[in-house]
Amino acid sequence: MKIKNFALLAGVAGVLAACHHGSTSITEPADLNEQRVFFAFNSSEISEEARDSLVGQALYLKNHEDVKVQIAGNCDERGSTEYNLALGARRANAAKAVIVKNGVDSKRVSTISYGKERPLVQGSGEKVWKMNRNATTTVKK
Repeated sequence: MKIKNFALLAGVAGVLAACHHGSTSITEPADLNEQRVFFAFNSSEISEEARDSLVGQALYLKNHEDVKVQIAGNCDERGSTEYNLALGARRANAAKAVIVKNGVDSKRVSTISYGKERPLVQGSGEKVWKMNRNATTTVKK
């Protein structure tokens, strides 16, 4: 009977370990300036990698209670100015939501959308576009 229980527990532990194999550890960045998370085309959905980065940013903010930040939503060059301003706002707000959900007062995190007006990388093509689809966190002075 004890061997069956042990085997069952070992099986459950194996399943749990398999489910958790892809996660990364959360680390607090040394500095919040120019911290970026990236988005898929036409999306404001937070990826697992972006979530880990934002949780690390939240950890930084919890450990530095005097710091306030601004999150800027950015887009690639495709689409109208109006569409990209709205998408950039959704990206910035999605990033902010993760930080606030992880224990940071929402008053310490402001958002702005630059749409496609402030590209990180100049040019065209997917390699450039994927860099320009981001939400960038900077410390407010």
